[in-house]
Amino acid sequence: MQWMAWTWPTATFFICVAVALLIMTLLEILWPCTPRRGLLPLVTTRGDRFFITLLISAFLHAGFLAVSNAPVYFVSLMSLALAFVLMRWG
Repeated sequence: MQWMAWTWPTATFFICVAVALLIMTLLEILWPCTPRRGLLPLVTTRGDRFFITLLISAFLHAGFLAVSNAPVYFVSLMSLALAFVLMRWG
């Protein structure tokens, strides 16, 4: 584990992703998802929208870190808002 600098923000991120995947699994077991078309220009399931949200969030954070040394709190809030919109209406 020496190869990665484990900090509390890093650990919190991975714990949140693991908890989100657990919640997504439980939701799929309790209420199976049917593919639907929303804001995105393709038919998606709950898992597809979650994956797209993770990808967009990763690119937003990487882009922000590439151009700024500021804390990523604002981008994280933007990502959470985007996740809400995509999971609800995407």
